Amino acid sequence: MIELNVTFFIQLVNFLIILLVLNLILYRPIRGIIKKRADVMAQGLEEAEKFSADADEKISTYQEKLNQARKEANEIRMAKKEEGQSEESAMLENASSEASKIIQDAKEKITKEKESALSTLKAKVDEFAQKATDKVLGQA
Repeated sequence: MIELNVTFFIQLVNFLIILLVLNLILYRPIRGIIKKRADVMAQGLEEAEKFSADADEKISTYQEKLNQARKEANEIRMAKKEEGQSEESAMLENASSEASKIIQDAKEKITKEKESALSTLKAKVDEFAQKATDKVLGQA
């Protein structure tokens, strides 16, 4: 059986003193270091979240600017395309009118040459007919 004598109380006092000394020397500093580490980790996490939020905001702004630049580039491209099409239409009209004029001039020239050739031939028809008649009759 357990005897409660003076040694038990001495051991109990000894245990309480060791517990107090360990608490002052070991447990309290360890708890302080753990608390500081937790504070540093919380601060680092807060800074990381702030950095992430700033990065997301900058990416969003970049995307908006990029979309705006694409829209402006598309508008410029469409304007230049329309300008090119209008210039092409004008050039085709000019070429068409010049071609029509050249064709008309050529037709007039051909008509004049035809009339000239006909008048020349009409003037020489009698001569050719006479020569042909002479050849047929053997007088040539």
